[in-house]
Amino acid sequence: MIEPKYFWEDFPVGETVEFGRKHVTKEEILEFASEFDSQPFHLDEEAAKQSILGGLCASGWHSCAMAMRMMCDGYILESTSLGAPGVDEVRWQKPVYVDDVIRLRRTCTERRASKSRPEMGLTKFRTEVLNQKDEIVMTMEGWAMYGRRHPGAEAES
Repeated sequence: MIEPKYFWEDFPVGETVEFGRKHVTKEEILEFASEFDSQPFHLDEEAAKQSILGGLCASGWHSCAMAMRMMCDGYILESTSLGAPGVDEVRWQKPVYVDDVIRLRRTCTERRASKSRPEMGLTKFRTEVLNQKDEIVMTMEGWAMYGRRHPGAEAES
């Protein structure tokens, strides 16, 4: 078994990192929307132009899925991730349009060792999805659970 690269101890409070790069295509917007969010402004260019959004754009749930893929590729698959108890908040700040190029910025805002499970620590992240114009298009906050490199050791914030 390969030793994970990232443990709970590797996410210090205050650390901000950027990673990922995803070019968003018309085809994938249409494919996702046709299966999961079939509102007209995600499926029909003319309807999208007439909407408040002004053009064909990705579903907010599609934006969440793309962010998750970038998080997996950026660090989760190389970590001791134990999953997450949920997401506290997601905000779709701006539409993600065809040909946008998005990336992530992740900031560790809090962390604590689990009292009931000494092998686990919890980390709260604020994740921002930015487009090629450096505009924040989505924000997400929530806790994640990671295995600890030194279970039960005194935890530093």
